[in-house]
Amino acid sequence: MFDYAMGGKDNYLADREASEVVQAALPTVLAAVRENRQFMRRAVRHLLCAGVRQFLDLGCGMPGRGNVHDLAHAVDPSAAVVYVDNEPVVVTHYQALLSSSRVATALLADIRRPHDILADTEVSELIDFSRPVGIVMTAVLHYLEDEEDPAGVVKAFMSAVPAGSHLVLSHYHPEGLSAVERARTAEFAEAMGLTMAARRPDEIAVLFGDLLLLEPGLVPPPEWHPDRPQRGPTGWLLSGVARKP
Repeated sequence: MFDYAMGGKDNYLADREASEVVQAALPTVLAAVRENRQFMRRAVRHLLCAGVRQFLDLGCGMPGRGNVHDLAHAVDPSAAVVYVDNEPVVVTHYQALLSSSRVATALLADIRRPHDILADTEVSELIDFSRPVGIVMTAVLHYLEDEEDPAGVVKAFMSAVPAGSHLVLSHYHPEGLSAVERARTAEFAEAMGLTMAARRPDEIAVLFGDLLLLEPGLVPPPEWHPDRPQRGPTGWLLSGVARKP
């Protein structure tokens, strides 16, 4: 469904039909997926301009146009990228895409177990934790209940990287949605067996911990360093980028 929203070809009839059902009930939802993806691309380019050459994309989702490794390798072909997802189909697609690469790979793992990911040999072979790392966590932490300690998950990853590392984060915050749209979102999430934790801005800000939130702060994705004219925010997400001092 994510791939379909991004205009990709790696989807099935069931994905397309389900996406259309969701979009009929929630007209801006597919635009929100694209909005989030565009924010990720701008944020990664910002990190590349800051000298970051290593990336962990956690909860990466299906590959599409302008993946992290595409952006990074356009600047530096030796940049290291590790994708992590707990969906085997996602990881298989990335592994096929990266089969000839020596500097990028995909790992089947659960971000709720950060120490397992950080200790994995595939990660340690590519990522030098003595140099700055870009930790990308876009549209993933709202799938974690409060009891699963999303702030602790972020802290575990950011504690493993040195000063100069950055966190790229976006999170479900349906402030711009109507009460009906919020209720429909909850219904779809329950039907799909998903958590959709609609956290307040202050609760999302807490996820950044002691990191230094870069300007313009925690904002809707189109308002984070737009590089071209943007449509108005869909009202689904807040996003931000922070640096470890």
